[in-house]
Amino acid sequence: MDKVLSRFTEILCGTLDNAAQIEVEKKAGKQVHPYAKHVTDVFSHRVVNRPKNHDGIYVLEESYYTYPNKETEVKPLLFYLRSDGKSKVFLQSVQIPLKYKAEEATNANTDFILDYKDLEFRPFGIAEYTLMETDEFTVNHIGIVGPGMTFQLTETLSDEGLSVMEILKIDGVVMTPYDTPIHYKPITIGN
Repeated sequence: MDKVLSRFTEILCGTLDNAAQIEVEKKAGKQVHPYAKHVTDVFSHRVVNRPKNHDGIYVLEESYYTYPNKETEVKPLLFYLRSDGKSKVFLQSVQIPLKYKAEEATNANTDFILDYKDLEFRPFGIAEYTLMETDEFTVNHIGIVGPGMTFQLTETLSDEGLSVMEILKIDGVVMTPYDTPIHYKPITIGN
């Protein structure tokens, strides 16, 4: 793995949540964002039958979202990452085969192994992250994810955490229930 991709995964991987953001919102009298937690790790060693020239790495992100008075939503996401070796990381979203339940698609489940032949890229396009002089990565990507549907990802990754704004639009109407980023901070296991 080249140093740009290594730096990217160093920031991205681990357990992060927005508990500090939620605490501030509650003290101000209104929770705007869901409580959100990501558990992310390199997953390449669990993708079998990869072609020999298939450079890049796979990362599994377990996303957990809890809105007030609602059940926790579990959204596992598989990403394929590659780099130009200079200052860019290219992220593609990969469809986890539908035969797997969300609860199975975890980094802790050592039986969760995927076959490269069963993987397909999702219609998100390729998000291009840029390594800035400040040693953080930024992206502003808009993908067409279906008829009349766009998904915009605006994100900054740094040692302090992730600032993530995701905007889903259907026929031009914003479906995201908030209009400011979720601020994830690294947490230690057990918190």
